[in-house]
Amino acid sequence: MTYLFGAPESDITMILLIIGITIIATGSIVAGVDKGVQLLSKINIAMAAALLFFVIGVGPTLLIATGFFENLVNYVVHLPALSNPFGREDANFSQGWTAFYWAWWISWSPYVGMFIARVSRGRTVREFLISVLLVPSVVSVLWMTTFGGTAIDQYVSQGIEAVRDAGVDLQLFVMLEQWPLSQMTSFIAILLVIIFFVTSSDSGSLVIDSITAGGKVDAPKPQRVFWAIIEGAIAIALLLGGGLTALQTMAVSTGFPFTIILLVACYAIIKGLMSEPKAV
Repeated sequence: MTYLFGAPESDITMILLIIGITIIATGSIVAGVDKGVQLLSKINIAMAAALLFFVIGVGPTLLIATGFFENLVNYVVHLPALSNPFGREDANFSQGWTAFYWAWWISWSPYVGMFIARVSRGRTVREFLISVLLVPSVVSVLWMTTFGGTAIDQYVSQGIEAVRDAGVDLQLFVMLEQWPLSQMTSFIAILLVIIFFVTSSDSGSLVIDSITAGGKVDAPKPQRVFWAIIEGAIAIALLLGGGLTALQTMAVSTGFPFTIILLVACYAIIKGLMSEPKAV
């Protein structure tokens, strides 16, 4: 927002953003899963799809199409070696990506997992795995291929060094600046980030709300508001106490104990599925 709109880069700006996101998230969870969270999710998916197809259309379309399948193959081929920390001089992937992001994702797993389980009630295991694992993974590869491949092509083929030199948080917007309608597409990108934050907050708030209500799905609305506000307040406290590093450290540190719980849960669900009667 500093880059696009000249907003001051300060703690006050970030606090105001957290408050704004918390207000939107609170309204969403008060409206409920069907009227609030689901509506925001559909809007988010529609906007993300529009931005994705825009980049595919105006960017190197053939490169993106061929790169999608190449990246799928390369991921399977090179992932074991990249993930192995032994016998390598460059440990950036295994330490920076694998350890850090796995811990991050695991710290989110109790909330997101229970939320997905709630909205997936009534689905078969096959439908669940396809919808939660396979489809998002393929879409993620397409997304990374489209935006990452386009940015690399701008630098390598077109010699646009601004994309390479920009900070990680600005590279998307610098890339979009090279095409028409850059202000519109950058605004859509900002909205996407905000709504992704909101829906992530919603999943956490609804799960905590359900747990503290003894497993009830429809807890009192004041309780939903309470947890949404507490979530935003904790984020502000961590931000003021140690900046973004404190927020990241908190997420990673909480991932470790949940790792053990998840391993036990994986064993339990395998045993549970094996005990289910086979369909005739």
